[in-house]
Amino acid sequence: MRYEELTIEGRNAVLEAFRSGKTIDKLFVQDGCKDGPIQSIVREARKADTIISFVPRERLDQMSETGKHQGVIAHAAAYEYAEVEDILKAAEEKGEPPFIFLLDGIEDPHNLGAIIRTANLAGAHGVIIPKHRAAGLTATVAKTSAGALNYTPVAKVTNLVKTMEDLKKRGLWFVCADMGGEVMYRLNLKGPIGLVIGNEGNGVGKLIREKCDMIASIPMKGDIDSLNASVAAGVLAYEIVRQRLN
Repeated sequence: MRYEELTIEGRNAVLEAFRSGKTIDKLFVQDGCKDGPIQSIVREARKADTIISFVPRERLDQMSETGKHQGVIAHAAAYEYAEVEDILKAAEEKGEPPFIFLLDGIEDPHNLGAIIRTANLAGAHGVIIPKHRAAGLTATVAKTSAGALNYTPVAKVTNLVKTMEDLKKRGLWFVCADMGGEVMYRLNLKGPIGLVIGNEGNGVGKLIREKCDMIASIPMKGDIDSLNASVAAGVLAYEIVRQRLN
């Protein structure tokens, strides 16, 4: 099911969006506003585990498309998020060992869209992203994915480390990209696997790196020492594809 990307403004409209079950990526609330309707919206947001940002009224004025935000603006997702179980089911239905992308804080929507596109073309069964400090499924992501979002499920989770622990119990191994790791051609990347790609600036976080079973480096011969996150995802993904084909 597809959602149109929406900026929802006004207390009644935002409250109704939450109560109707619409996927809200982020809620912006006027800092210091304590009246009843606003508190009801904040309670609904917390029940839905939505990210809430308390901002000055001036920020809301800048964001507003109507000039009638009434102290609250919500950003709704462009597409519906899947569950992690949906991704595992997709692998099972194809009779294939799971191949999943896990993205640790990809903040650029163009990078996220490009990675989803690569995941689809590489035959991955889905993508998992964290709820906080990461891009959501915006219209920019959808456009950059070149239609891949229609076919590749994307799950959003609160805790990426816990998700990895749960998937390990289901038999998955994890490999992350890091320039200090083993050259990717020397690693056994077959079987049920999760490919972990880190943040554009900081790479894979320490706790997530510790949960990875393998750390892969991409051989580089140039004068700079890193690849764009979406390019690194593509290079490693296709080494996994090569090994799965063999």
